[in-house]
Amino acid sequence: MSWEWDVIIEHFPRLLQGAWLTLELVLLSGFAGLMLAIPLALMRVSHRPWLKAIPFGYIFFFRGTPLLIQIFLVYYGASQFEIIKNSALWPILREPYWCAIITFAMHTAAYIAEILRGAIQSIPKGEIEAARALGMSYPLMLRRIILPRAFGIMMPAYGNEVILMLKGSALASTITLLDLTGMARTIIARTYTPLEVFLAAGVIYLIISALIIFLFRYLEKRFNRHQHWPNEKPKDLDPQH
Repeated sequence: MSWEWDVIIEHFPRLLQGAWLTLELVLLSGFAGLMLAIPLALMRVSHRPWLKAIPFGYIFFFRGTPLLIQIFLVYYGASQFEIIKNSALWPILREPYWCAIITFAMHTAAYIAEILRGAIQSIPKGEIEAARALGMSYPLMLRRIILPRAFGIMMPAYGNEVILMLKGSALASTITLLDLTGMARTIIARTYTPLEVFLAAGVIYLIISALIIFLFRYLEKRFNRHQHWPNEKPKDLDPQH
């Protein structure tokens, strides 16, 4: 068996086009999912049982069903309802691109909400009590204390979720989108070189994953920079001086 390097070189620009679409899907759905996850997580830590039940049901559904089923429900299911086809949402829901972003956002929001909930509950109670003692209102406490500390705590787990979302985005090819996986399958159908093309696509996925890992390591240090201050003893308190 001969290795077809020419196929990789010739079709590499098309693989990069698919990789760009994959990045779009991950970034847009990831941002939308984070915005949706914040209120879900805050509702999950509420002391009101009826308020906690709403995000619990949402999270239970999206974490308990396969992502592929969710994609099909949004993409194929929306067209089954005349009220949707006659609404202003139909120009969006009939496009596979937006169906993929909506599904990925709702799916990842369920996981991010649970990660954020755990991070909020891990914040030392003393910090919350100190903020209350200073007279901070709850919205101000969220903005200055709770969410920044929770983001710092959740960054490693959040980075893992983004990488899982990157790999899950390959399912977008099942609804005709030419993301990285979809583009690779199209090239293979024309060249009959699955090993070479899938290996090239896998390398691109690895590079994107490495960039995501470095990004979240930077963000983790950024949010937790107070933990990296030099632990030096002041000279005037040193008994030897």
